[in-house]
Amino acid sequence: MGGYVKAGQGRGGVKYAMGVSITVLSDNRAAFGLQAEHGLALWIEADGQNILFDTGRGEALPRNAEALGIDAGRANAVALSHGHYDHTGNLMWALGQALGATVYLHASALRSRYSIHESPKQIGMPSSSAEAVHKLPEARRRWVCAPAALSDHIWLTGVVPRATVYEDTGGPFFLDEAGRQTDGIPDDLSLWIHTPAGLVICLGCCHAGVINTIRHIVETARDRRVIALIGGMHLLHASEERLKRTAEALKEYTVSHVFPCHCTGDAACAYLAERLGSSVLPGYAGMKVSF
Repeated sequence: MGGYVKAGQGRGGVKYAMGVSITVLSDNRAAFGLQAEHGLALWIEADGQNILFDTGRGEALPRNAEALGIDAGRANAVALSHGHYDHTGNLMWALGQALGATVYLHASALRSRYSIHESPKQIGMPSSSAEAVHKLPEARRRWVCAPAALSDHIWLTGVVPRATVYEDTGGPFFLDEAGRQTDGIPDDLSLWIHTPAGLVICLGCCHAGVINTIRHIVETARDRRVIALIGGMHLLHASEERLKRTAEALKEYTVSHVFPCHCTGDAACAYLAERLGSSVLPGYAGMKVSF
């Protein structure tokens, strides 16, 4: 996947990525002059790699990328956090730009799926995006079930164990219109980057649960130092109990910076900010964070 930037040497001979930059390209909020939408896409530059993490829902990704001077054609990889429409909507466009990029996803991301409130709503990957995945040469399509390396210091979680009793997928999700088959969203993936100061964690919707995801990552990476958490946390409909226990766990992990985006919800953002203080800063399209 191309050359790597120079890495720092840590304790015990462990190497870390030096210099991490993450730009939000698609989000429910947007800086002045940029487009907002119900979707998420992050542009990650680290370890000599350019990674597009999710591809948003509609036109926000290509428009905002152009406005911010980001050339999606430079992407080495496109990683899909899960197979919902608001994270995979511009996949065909992205692959049309990044002609050599490898796509990373869980096989279940291609399944039909529904959200059922008053009536069923199809929320799976758009047919154009699924078609783009199927048309890729096998060498450019990676199925991710277990932790997978995108480079020496950048990893995808694979399937996240559901260990907490207070976290769930965050909504009435099903694999059929009749609501007979519950969708546990096993394809929910997150990404982490090793840096000298600790772990930078990128979330899609985090249907597996924020704390389940952090726990899985720190155990896999063997590093409890979480310096940043950025992305969707799917706390929009979370109970008071879940919000309380999530905030408490984030304190226990001493997460230095929290940038909630997309599906976290305004009330949950405010709740976390009230309890975690200035470490919480809601994300928006156009936000760029560097470590």
